[in-house]
Amino acid sequence: QVQLVESGGGLVQAGGSLRLSCVASGRTFSDYTMGWFRQAPGKEREFVAAIGWNVGSVYYADSLKGRFTISRDNARNTVYLQMNSLKPEDTAVYYCAAVRSIVGVAITSGYDTWGQGAQVTVSS
Repeated sequence: QVQLVESGGGLVQAGGSLRLSCVASGRTFSDYTMGWFRQAPGKEREFVAAIGWNVGSVYYADSLKGRFTISRDNARNTVYLQMNSLKPEDTAVYYCAAVRSIVGVAITSGYDTWGQGAQVTVSS
């Protein structure tokens, strides 16, 4: 099993960009489907994006397509989330997640390993 550590969160003005990184420990990172979720205060954790071990398989929440991009570098055991044109409603804690045998790419129960989260705050 891998362990996940997110970084790259912070405070940004509306319209700005941030890139989150998630570094995984372990030698079998390339076997894992990786996902990003987010949770705003008082709300459920929601799916943002996911990428399969085969980098050709990417998935996005419909509402975020075109602004967010997920990618991975298996040589660096890292998955990224590039976030552009950020809006105040993107403010949330962003979580990286991993699973070896994905059954539901866009649901929290589809993943068995989570990072500690990275705070993203977008000011208006």
